[in-house]
Amino acid sequence: MTAKRIDEADFSATGYSYTLSLIAGKYKPIILYCLMEYEPVRFNEMRRYLGGAADKTLSRHLKELERDGLIRRRMYPEIPPKVEYTLTERGRSLMRVLDLLCTWGNENRP
Repeated sequence: MTAKRIDEADFSATGYSYTLSLIAGKYKPIILYCLMEYEPVRFNEMRRYLGGAADKTLSRHLKELERDGLIRRRMYPEIPPKVEYTLTERGRSLMRVLDLLCTWGNENRP
């Protein structure tokens, strides 16, 4: 068996790096967790759930998650506009990972 050499390694080519690129950010994992527990969720409900997130930050994270195919944005033709967010199948497949993080946290919490 040949030992791995770090000087030949490329972290950006790993699955771990790719997964982190999708969920990195202060609120993205929390948004995904919120949708896993309570979907569908409206923007103002999400903002209240997150506590201190600025509208601009929340909006940016939601757009990025939508762009990456993890969440779906559904707009209803009403006045005022009604928008709901849900997980896509791809987003649901990521819930196994978040569930493991949650389990680990519950088992190792001080």
